[in-house]
Amino acid sequence: MHTNWFRFTPAALAATLAWAGLSAQAQTAPVTLDYLGQQIIATGTLYAGTTIGGLSGIDYHAATQRFVAISDDRSALNPARFYGLQLDLALFTRSGSPGSAGVSFQSVTTIARPDGSAFPTNQVDPEGLRIHPVNGNLLWSNEGQRSAAGLQNPTVREMAPDGSYVRDFSVPAHYNPNTATSNQPGDRGVLNNLAFESLTVSTDGRTLYTATENALVQDGPFATVASGSPSRILSFDLVTGAAGAEFVYPVSPVALPPNPAGQFATNGLVELLAIADGEFIAVERSFAIGAATPGTGPNGAPTGNTIRLFHVDIRHASDVSGLDSLAGQTYTAATKTLMLDMSDLRHDDGTVLALDNIEGISLGPVLADGRQTLVLVSDNNFSGTQFTQFVALAVTPVPEPGAALLCLAGLGAVSLVVRRRR
Repeated sequence: MHTNWFRFTPAALAATLAWAGLSAQAQTAPVTLDYLGQQIIATGTLYAGTTIGGLSGIDYHAATQRFVAISDDRSALNPARFYGLQLDLALFTRSGSPGSAGVSFQSVTTIARPDGSAFPTNQVDPEGLRIHPVNGNLLWSNEGQRSAAGLQNPTVREMAPDGSYVRDFSVPAHYNPNTATSNQPGDRGVLNNLAFESLTVSTDGRTLYTATENALVQDGPFATVASGSPSRILSFDLVTGAAGAEFVYPVSPVALPPNPAGQFATNGLVELLAIADGEFIAVERSFAIGAATPGTGPNGAPTGNTIRLFHVDIRHASDVSGLDSLAGQTYTAATKTLMLDMSDLRHDDGTVLALDNIEGISLGPVLADGRQTLVLVSDNNFSGTQFTQFVALAVTPVPEPGAALLCLAGLGAVSLVVRRRR
């Protein structure tokens, strides 16, 4: 199923390239990240015969003022797919019951295999999605699989707007799982469901980046309450598709312990957004069963999710692409600085913003007052106890540089403070 929802012209291409970085205003003045509001789509909502959900990546096409969002449905409910949609940020509200009128789904497109057929069930796990800044194609990442049900290598691919296959990027062999186990001598490759969640294009349009959510098996442990995990950021030449430098990203420990102790808990790097040369906004999503997170989901229980945005700088990090394993090696990891813990955000009535499983981030439209927006989306796992959540933030200049709490060098050495709306 496919509907063309944008066409590229020279003007559209120029607009897309212009939106590869934050606005000039945000680059020259101290800023805050203001909570504009949210919209919520209930689990089970249908569009064109498909179940909306699993939205794990989102990107914005400025010339048409439309978004694309990819579903991580493994062709279990419907064939693997992405959606075209519009967001009316004027209808986003700082409320625990915001409605969904600001979200309009307009197309759904099936993602095709190289032979043109749809993916069979459990043969793909789509996660990241970006619009190619030059030709208008779509770039997407697939986590692969490491389980007793079979092994699938993680992939990064390009497809046409109609979902047809264009090409693969050259993922190095040390990312490929070689066994169904992950704790035995000789095990290598990505951990199951902890692989290529992230995808972003550099602001100069030359490099594509993805990242593992947690460490490769041979690199170190997965994140726990007690310790973090060394994930890898992997770069590709956007023209040739060849793999390039790799950098270590230090994933933080799980934010809050599960309750009762011993239940499932995880934290991972789930998205990157390039904002300057070698600099990104990273989204870390921590989840723990029964964790005492603020805000509750549809079942009245805490959602268990902690979502944090970090400024990440790889410019002085070691290139570890030559290391098959990080174990016992000396290297300099990327640096990261907390920009925003989304648990701090509040609605107009002072209640907490309940957070679902946020996995996608994109630049959004510029508001009438000149502020740049950021849009985040959640993967509801098609669960009745979760929800598809769109959250909008505004990059807002403030008059006093001395009020800033953080320095974000990638935005022209601006400072960032988090303004908590109460």
